[in-house]
Order: sequence, then C-alpha cells, then structure tokens
Amino acid sequence: MTASSTQTGPPPPKPRAAVVRDALGVGITVGLSGFVFGVTSSGAGLSVAQTCALSLLVFTGASQFALVGAIGAGGAPFAAAAGALFLGARNAFYGLRLSQLLALPAAVRPLAAQWVIDETSAVALAQPDRAAARLGFTVTGVSLYLGWNITTLLGALGASALGDPSAWGLDAAGPAVFLALLVSMVRGGDSRGSWRRIRERPEPVTAFVAAVLALASLPFLPAGVPILVAALAAPAVLVVNRRRRDLS
Repeated sequence: MTASSTQTGPPPPKPRAAVVRDALGVGITVGLSGFVFGVTSSGAGLSVAQTCALSLLVFTGASQFALVGAIGAGGAPFAAAAGALFLGARNAFYGLRLSQLLALPAAVRPLAAQWVIDETSAVALAQPDRAAARLGFTVTGVSLYLGWNITTLLGALGASALGDPSAWGLDAAGPAVFLALLVSMVRGGDSRGSWRRIRERPEPVTAFVAAVLALASLPFLPAGVPILVAALAAPAVLVVNRRRRDLS
C-alpha cells in the first residue's frame, strides 16, 4: 500500500437536501415548545402581547422560561430579567465559534446574532464545510424562529381561553421544558461525544454549573435570586478556561 493511498482528504460535501432535512427537523421540533412557553408565560401573569414580545425579541428558550418562572414565583421583575440576561450569556460562546465558521458579511451579522442559540449552533457546527454550515444555520434559524413565535402566540391565546393553567396541570410543563433545554445544552447536540469532550466545551459546562448553583441556592434565597446566582457560572467558567489555556 503506497503512502498516497493512505492519505485522507477533506470530508466530502454534504448534500444540501440532507442539511435542509436535518435543520428542519431540529427547527420544527424545538419550535413546537413555544406553545409551552406561551402557556407558562400566561400562567405567570404576562399578557399575550408581553409573551409574544419576549419570543420575538429575546428568542432563547432557557432564558425566557427562567424569566417567567421567576416572575410567576413572585420574584422581582428586575432580578428575573437580570438572571435571564446572564443565563443567555452562554450564547456569546457560540457566537465566538460561529463567527469564524460562518464568516458572514458585516451587514448580516447583527441579524444573524438573533439566531445564535443552542440549536442553530449545534446544526452549524455539525456540518463538514462552511457552505453547509451556513445553510444549516439559516434553515434552522428561520424554521425555529417562525415556529417558536407562532406556537408562543397559540399557547398564550389558549391559556387565556382555558383560564388558570394550574387547574389543567399545565403549570408543570414550563419547568419540564426548561430542564429539557438544560439537558440539550449539556449534551451539546452531540450524543456520540465522550464526557471528556463535553467537559472541554465551555457552553455545556456553563449550563451545568448554572443549574447546580440555582438548585443549591433555591431553598435559601427568595424567588428570582437563584437565577442571579446561577449567572455567576459564565464568568467562573471563563476564568477557569483562561487559566487552563495559560498553563497549557
């Protein structure tokens, strides 16, 4: 066997149809969870307009559930908003990775930043080349953004028509979906990866540390404050990673 026969070149380009199929599968499936957010937000006392504004402008599921969950538990609006903001800081890690991978034009980047979330990042990073990554990111972003906002509206309207969500058992749906979103962050969209690979990625580590901090402080702090404590995970992981790079 010659040396040339053992050399491996770049991975073959992935068919566009396969990229679109995978991206639509993620976007449509996760987009349906917006219905649960609409129900949960309405049960927390937010109006239909406020609920829809959150999905349109914030568009990061874990932060949205954290915000309405804290408000529904009686937390101060400022503390709830600050906690949701810091919880969404994990998307900055995704942005650093995607900026080099996608290499989008400067005029498009502010619009694309709205779609930098767990699901779009997972689809884009799973692609073998830049063209497929751009396609996967775009299709996932469009389908998920549309689906999430449409189902948010339907959930908010449905909750208003049904009355008290707790009477139907719908108040438990919000925390369940929130936990599912945290699990998806920890897995990072790669079920084949080892624990060592997961541990070396800052995004799932940040989500895991944030969940531990929130659960540990929940029995001792008033509503809304555990989310602020969980926000300390982002700078803590950032400092640890920087020190690890300096020592390596």
